[in-house]
Amino acid sequence: MEKTSFESLKRFNMIMGGVHLLQGIIMLILAYTVVQNALLDGAPLFQPDITISFLDFDGEGLVLDTNVLFALPFVVLVASFLFLSALAHAIISFPKKTYAIYTRDLEKGMNQFRWYEYALSSSIMIVLIATLFGVYDLGTLLLIFFINASMNLFGLLMEQMNSGKDKKDVNWLPFIFGSIAGIIPWVIIVMQMFATPAVDQIPGFVWAIVVVYFITFNTFPVNMILQYLGVGKWKNYLYGERVYIILSLVGKTLLAWLVFFGIMQP
Repeated sequence: MEKTSFESLKRFNMIMGGVHLLQGIIMLILAYTVVQNALLDGAPLFQPDITISFLDFDGEGLVLDTNVLFALPFVVLVASFLFLSALAHAIISFPKKTYAIYTRDLEKGMNQFRWYEYALSSSIMIVLIATLFGVYDLGTLLLIFFINASMNLFGLLMEQMNSGKDKKDVNWLPFIFGSIAGIIPWVIIVMQMFATPAVDQIPGFVWAIVVVYFITFNTFPVNMILQYLGVGKWKNYLYGERVYIILSLVGKTLLAWLVFFGIMQP
């Protein structure tokens, strides 16, 4: 792969990182100044109570009880979704050592930094979406987070196992296992969705978030499939890498601002 291609990709990462960083800063400023004071008349920002359930004895028998553990800093976590992406782009672009690792990996047809960042950022977002449907149990949210993170680490394993292999020799097992893991958080969300008696009262922005996230969620595996099948421009791994970066920016931007403006509704 040509050095000029790597340099171009480095600049592209810098630009995308800057866009993510700027959005995160703007979001926090809006949340804690303009929006809270002007639109909500000083009302507190949306912070769902995260709970833990346990068995207790009420004098007659065992009953299920619940304790509130903490309030989830929702807006901060939405912004962190953007900041994590900005940090990942910075790690790739600026330190010479990590940039050397990045280019070395690209030559092998992989990018480990991408999967570690996705494991964190996309897992935060799926947890936030779950809370919008009333999943407040800490244990359930932890399972959703780590199952989604595992899905992304299967993506890393997919690239590591197939580095340098011919297209006909690709091992698809990590992709299959990752797809299975990725379905589970959606199963939990759908179960919670239809367990709600007043499902017709769920705000429109929540449905929009689910649709947008589900669509963007599925564009990433499609990009991977096109890479490993070597379809058209995807024969060049760097083309697929650029597509990953664009999908990440578009998906995270849409989701972050949908969630942000949605939770600001009365």
